[in-house]
Amino acid sequence: MRTTTPITIQRKNYTPPVFQIERTALHFVLSPTATVVRSFLTLKRVSDGPLVLDGVDLQLVSVHLNGVQLAESGYELSDDLLTLHDVPAQATLAIVTELNPDANTALEGLYRSSGNYCTQCEAEGFRKITYYLDRPDVLSVFDVTITATTDDCPVLLSNGNLVSSENLEGGKHRVHWHDPHPKPCYLFALVAGELAVVEDTFTTQSGLQVDLQIYVQAHNIANCDFAMQSLKASMRWDEMVYGFEYDLERFMIVAVDDFNMGAMENKGLNVFNSKFVLASSETATDSDFKGVEAVIAHEYFHNWTGNRITCRDWFQLSLKEGLTVFRDQSFSSDQHSSTVKRIEDVRLLRARQFAEDAGPLAHPIRPDSYIEINNFYTLTVYEKGAEVIRMLHTLVGVDAWRKGIDLYVQRHDGSAATCDEFIDAMQDGSGVDLTQFRLWYSIAGTPELQISDHFDKDRYTLTVRQHTPDTPGQRNKPALHIPLKISLLNKQGESLRLSLGRPDGDSVVLDVVEHEQQFVFEGLAERPIPSLLQNFSAPVKLLQEVDDSTLIFLMVHDADAFNRWEAGQRLATRMIDQQLQNSETGIEPVLADALGSLLTDKSLDPAFLAEMLSLPSIDTLAETQKPIDINALQRARKSVLVSLASRLRMPLESLVCQDRQAEELSSGRAMAMRSLANAALNLLHELDPTVWVGFATEQYQRANNMTDRLAALKVLCDIAGAEREDCLGDFLQRFSGERLVIDKWFAVQAASSRDAIVDDVLALCEHPAFELENPNRMRSLIGTFAMANPTGFHATDGRGYVLLADYVMKLDKLNPQIAARLVSPLGGWQRFTTSAAGPMRVQLERILNEDKLSPDVFELVSKSLETGGA
Repeated sequence: MRTTTPITIQRKNYTPPVFQIERTALHFVLSPTATVVRSFLTLKRVSDGPLVLDGVDLQLVSVHLNGVQLAESGYELSDDLLTLHDVPAQATLAIVTELNPDANTALEGLYRSSGNYCTQCEAEGFRKITYYLDRPDVLSVFDVTITATTDDCPVLLSNGNLVSSENLEGGKHRVHWHDPHPKPCYLFALVAGELAVVEDTFTTQSGLQVDLQIYVQAHNIANCDFAMQSLKASMRWDEMVYGFEYDLERFMIVAVDDFNMGAMENKGLNVFNSKFVLASSETATDSDFKGVEAVIAHEYFHNWTGNRITCRDWFQLSLKEGLTVFRDQSFSSDQHSSTVKRIEDVRLLRARQFAEDAGPLAHPIRPDSYIEINNFYTLTVYEKGAEVIRMLHTLVGVDAWRKGIDLYVQRHDGSAATCDEFIDAMQDGSGVDLTQFRLWYSIAGTPELQISDHFDKDRYTLTVRQHTPDTPGQRNKPALHIPLKISLLNKQGESLRLSLGRPDGDSVVLDVVEHEQQFVFEGLAERPIPSLLQNFSAPVKLLQEVDDSTLIFLMVHDADAFNRWEAGQRLATRMIDQQLQNSETGIEPVLADALGSLLTDKSLDPAFLAEMLSLPSIDTLAETQKPIDINALQRARKSVLVSLASRLRMPLESLVCQDRQAEELSSGRAMAMRSLANAALNLLHELDPTVWVGFATEQYQRANNMTDRLAALKVLCDIAGAEREDCLGDFLQRFSGERLVIDKWFAVQAASSRDAIVDDVLALCEHPAFELENPNRMRSLIGTFAMANPTGFHATDGRGYVLLADYVMKLDKLNPQIAARLVSPLGGWQRFTTSAAGPMRVQLERILNEDKLSPDVFELVSKSLETGGA
């Protein structure tokens, strides 16, 4: 670890590489503690300067330039660089390095997981394999040879097409892979070990037959069928919607247990966290199935938006990630309920990304600087980046969007591009002026839209004011181009025909481009009811005065299903806020009455009704508070939940008890019904345990799927008693051989609302099944406690903060990337009440004072401690 203050990298200082690497040949001789890597690089000079190669934690064995071995005086070697002067314009460079995969607990570069070799090179892990120009704008054709013992590593995989395989003396074998598509080194992959495979084929629209292979440990082979079907559905969708065909002879997925990310899109050889591959009704919830489907789609879609066209530098990360998240969201919407999918995406954005935008780590989707690039794999870059792409899609329309994408591919296939070049292609393809829209890439923070209206005779006026709050380094921000999708309803709930704005079904899209702007609708016979920001057409906070009766009207009548849900969320938020201001205030039955009427509507999707029953989360509500008092919010929210559960008790009990056995477990209808029944159980459990504990216990015992079993266990975890202990013990014993399911066992306890939650988590840290080195296990326990249990984490005694800081410091010595991702709950300390902010800051200072702190954690902690706001 570096002990000096790390260097800050600035986007404005980007310079092209001095050399390009036209061809890369790698030869691996695998060994658990002494793997030898021989690299042969064909270099071409682009500009003047020395050849400076990146390398970290490597043992350099030899360097040959144009066939001549260099003495140590022929190059400069530092902790992270290998520099050669006077390299000819055309040259070959051969480098031999040695590394220790077993000692690589950071899980970057080449490491071993459960006895198998695996790589993770994004963003800058390749430099832990060999000395190289480890930057995304250096694209090379790769040839990879792997030699290993046949007994330990019968499977040897890398990117591209398999050229040859041969048996060698001494119980060894060798394979040769060739990837014809130039790629940056972050897309390199190698996997070797003892793995079983599930195989299938896919025929592209042009007739190419592609071999599909999913590699897993042998005991997981039965849990791959859904992943394979998801892959084929993704390939078919990408052809139908975008015309993108796969371009190699085979597509491979490998599932590993120890992985820092969800998955990685390495060309032709995607490496996945096993969480997003393995799924059966016994071990995976409905949400897990959807997660597998979405992540497989995301990584496959990267083949074109990320691999064939990559990003010029890491500041452009959202070029591939925001675009590909939008594509996987669109795919999931087509596979399931588009409304429910939109609600899920917006809920995540509001609960987590809005908080990121409002804190000391706020940054644009295209950042201006970083110390450690791993810290910018953020919700802002991914989720807000996807919302920016969605706005662009809305602004140009479906047909022009496809023209822009086609032009983007035509211009940049096989190269490294920038966000500006993507916008250029969309502007040229659509003919829409996107000059102002580009500001979304450089402005941090969540814009606020203050909307008021006025009706005079037959004229209806909407006044829209936009403002983006100050964020670190940015004040007095310019107006953004915001697509505001609206409809105006009459008293019967029918959408009126509007001549202003761009038509979008029964709605119109208004272009909000000024700090204050008026939109006038004429010829209206009566005052309309506005439905604003339909389908959440922009990632903004909508500020609008509207009475309860109007919200109830929209819940019942709005043709935009998202806004029906949104009206319910706004009404619930208002009721919670009233309790927050005065807990003695009676809770009006208006929300319960509206929800009760919706529950009797048999035409509504049960999954949508489940969303209607779910109140805004604590994290979402916290975004409306200054300063944030988590415990007061929890009490106010609890009061409203109890009121709803009391008034809706009979229909809720009916939903929990409904017979769902006749439904096929994997059908969309069955998933929707489970979602509604478990939302009802979750609401009922706000009442006295004597009301619901019997329902939960019976559901746990009779469940024939993980969704129902885990939902019951979740509510039982909130109590102290025999039911809780019996079911937790049964769950642990029943699934003791299933690592991913045991992750759920840890997570369900870490999310509990028990008063003793900190003691529970500390005890679980001592459990034999807890593994500090495994990212999934860490996320399931420490991550769930700190990020998904706000009342437990923010307990008034401050012990939650100490617990998190302890494990951040422990993990930083092993896996800085995961340690940095765990630190974020402490980062927004300035937004909380003094009683919480002080102890949170103390723990950040304690982390910062730790010896040999990694750059990953140093960057986030030091920025979080900076005062003075913007």
